[in-house]
Amino acid sequence: MQNDTSGRQTEVLNVHDCWKYLRSASVGRVAVSTANGPEIFPVNYVPDYGTVVFRTGPGTKLDAVLGGATIVLEADGLNAYGTIAWSVIVKGPAEVVDSAQDVQEAADAGLSPWEPGSKDNLVRVTPSEVSGRRFVINPTSRWWPPLDSQRT
Repeated sequence: MQNDTSGRQTEVLNVHDCWKYLRSASVGRVAVSTANGPEIFPVNYVPDYGTVVFRTGPGTKLDAVLGGATIVLEADGLNAYGTIAWSVIVKGPAEVVDSAQDVQEAADAGLSPWEPGSKDNLVRVTPSEVSGRRFVINPTSRWWPPLDSQRT
């Protein structure tokens, strides 16, 4: 992949912009470490008072949370024109929360499982680190050299 160094460089986002972008999306990926190596899962999430919450059922994600593992949540997106991309990473400890108020606030914020099945566990990630970046997307002609239509 070629890199156009004549244009704007990747911009490191401040924490305020990271949260702004996290609020603009609802789907991300959660990464956890397991005995068999890293695992990554798509989740829908909502930011909640400086934390991020998602729902899960029994399995690898829940096992990692109950085992005290650090959770990494990554979300990304594009502007309306598809010319600027962003990516935000939230790292931190996670816990299952079960107070009726927390569950109701998550539901009121629009958190609802997309996939069928039991997703009865509300998980809250409390960030120890939030980072992000934003950059202009290079035209695809900069990614790959043009195919020579004269070659056979």
